[in-house]
Amino acid sequence: MNNKEKYHNFCKTEKAIPIFSQDWFLDAICGKDNWDVAIFEKGGKVVGSLPYYKKRKYSIFSIITMPKHIQNMGVYIKYPPQKQKYEKKLVYEKEIMHGLIEQLPKVDYYNQAFHYSVTNWLPFYLKGYDATTKYTYVIEDLSNLDKVYSNFSNAKRKDIQKASRVMEVKFDLDAKIFYEHHKESLATKGDTISYSFEHFKRLYSSIYEHNHGRTIYAIDKESQNIAAAFLYIWDSISGYHLINTIDSNYRNSGVGTLLLWEIIKDSSKKCNRFDFEGSMVESIEKSYRQFGTRQKPYFDIRKVDSKILKPLVLM
Repeated sequence: MNNKEKYHNFCKTEKAIPIFSQDWFLDAICGKDNWDVAIFEKGGKVVGSLPYYKKRKYSIFSIITMPKHIQNMGVYIKYPPQKQKYEKKLVYEKEIMHGLIEQLPKVDYYNQAFHYSVTNWLPFYLKGYDATTKYTYVIEDLSNLDKVYSNFSNAKRKDIQKASRVMEVKFDLDAKIFYEHHKESLATKGDTISYSFEHFKRLYSSIYEHNHGRTIYAIDKESQNIAAAFLYIWDSISGYHLINTIDSNYRNSGVGTLLLWEIIKDSSKKCNRFDFEGSMVESIEKSYRQFGTRQKPYFDIRKVDSKILKPLVLM
């Protein structure tokens, strides 16, 4: 079997792999032929993986980068069932990560954001990579929704109460209606949508087919207009909101907060965490903090091998 065939089997048995690195999700986001994976084996069994998306930049540079709508995509390590001593764990991680790095194709530029569960990027540093620390925000325990709600700020709870009086929440909005709503809401601000309907339809169909996501939307009870809609997903560990569209007429209605609360409640039926995916934008970071979240650092790993590309990347 080649690496992708081994990875398909690995994903079937290793349920803790984040959804963004699951083979079927990568097929939906990247296209089946546009991603590959490095595999590390011990004793004939896969214990480490590093899927990657490769494309061209400016038509002449080869790069490994983050595909659109993927939060994290990096190393996954399957640890032995017996607890390792800390020193042994670090040796184990170094062996696997170095083995994965050696399998990566030679490219002009590498950039991947690792899941926050990866706390040791030293093996990449030793191979000439750099990293920036970024942050996501996570509700760590969804088992008690009353407690989750009580940890929201007063402003968030008021938004939910305000929006609940004038909005009706529904699920499973049609893909074409969702896409057109997003396209039109961006157009009112002078922006254009950054992804095609074909891309969105492939993603939408795949998450419904695998039962790992759905859409939720809110309708103005008086006008019957769609005020906002979200596409959200989940894996065995966490829920995530992936894409949202909000009519500019409802920006201050609290509808976005209402839908996020409904998403959190629904996600609690499938997993025990909710990841807001993070942002380094101050206003967004403030909003995520107000949901009673915990800040989680993650590593954005980079390496530039092209002298020509380097100043362009660092601009």
